[in-house]
Amino acid sequence: MLRALDEAGRAVAGGDVPVGAVVLSADGAVLGTGHNEREATGDPTAHAEVLAIRRAAARTGQWRLSGCTLVVTLEPCTMCAGAIVLSRLDRVVYGARDEKAGAAGSLWDVVRDRRLNHRPEVIEGVRAEECAGLLTDFFRDR
Repeated sequence: MLRALDEAGRAVAGGDVPVGAVVLSADGAVLGTGHNEREATGDPTAHAEVLAIRRAAARTGQWRLSGCTLVVTLEPCTMCAGAIVLSRLDRVVYGARDEKAGAAGSLWDVVRDRRLNHRPEVIEGVRAEECAGLLTDFFRDR
């Protein structure tokens, strides 16, 4: 989570909401990282999770990220939850819950929907206060 928190800090430099993500291999090696880049790039899909997943897939040469874990500072939204399911990640670890748009247990639970063909393990609340604090500080300053 510390690496994801570092990534979240980089988002702020580009004027983006501080969310950071890291994809780890089964042995813990970093395969891809990302932070929100919507404002910096003008791309509405440039969420931290999507960018980290894209980079991990490019690095491995495979779209299936079986055996891998996504660590992210904020609970994934529906778009990111869809990307998680489609990339076949084994696990999602997130910090702060997102009661307004979370799709891994808060508002929706896309990643564990039994109707889908893949359901990763979800671990929530890792360094939650620290992750939430970044967001609170960012929006307070706005």
